[in-house]
Amino acid sequence: MDLRPLIREVPDFPKPGINFKDITPLLTNGEALRYVVTTMADHFRDKRPECIVGVESRGFLLGAPLAYELGVGFVIIRKPNKLPAAKIRVEYELEYGTDALEIHVDAIQPGQRVLIVDDLLATGGTMQAAARLVEQLQGQIIGYAFLIELAFLNGRRRLGDYDILSLVTYDE
Repeated sequence: MDLRPLIREVPDFPKPGINFKDITPLLTNGEALRYVVTTMADHFRDKRPECIVGVESRGFLLGAPLAYELGVGFVIIRKPNKLPAAKIRVEYELEYGTDALEIHVDAIQPGQRVLIVDDLLATGGTMQAAARLVEQLQGQIIGYAFLIELAFLNGRRRLGDYDILSLVTYDE
C-alpha cells in the first residue's frame, strides 16, 4: 500500500525550515492504519517482543494497536512531569532544540524483550534517549518500528545494530 499520499507535509512547523510530516490523514483511513499495524506486527512477530514501548505522543497512536495485535503489553515514554509514579529521566538533543523523556521505574522488567515504536525517525536523538531509558531498566531492545524515516538526517546510524523497520522513507 502506498502510504505517502496519506502523509501531509506542513512547511515551517513547528518552526521555520522544518517540514512537518503530519500523519493525521493516515490515521483517519482505517485501511491504511490496519496496514501499518499489521505490517509492523508481521515484521517483528518472530522476534517475540514481550512489550511495545511507544514514545510520546504519536508513538502511542501506533504502539498501542501494535501491542494489541501482538498480544503484549504497552509501555509509555513521556515528556517530563506527566508520569505520576517513580520514574527515571534522560535529557537529549533534537533537531530543533533540547528535551527530556521519562519512564516509570517498574514499566520494564530486566531481560524483557522490547520493541520501540514511534511515528518518525529523524536525527535519532529521541530514539537514542528512549533506548537509554529501556537499557537503564535492563530491557532487551529487539528493534525499532517507524511509520516514517527521514533518511537524509541519518538517524538510523545512532540506533546501533538493530532491526529497524520504516514503512515510508524520505531521502531528501
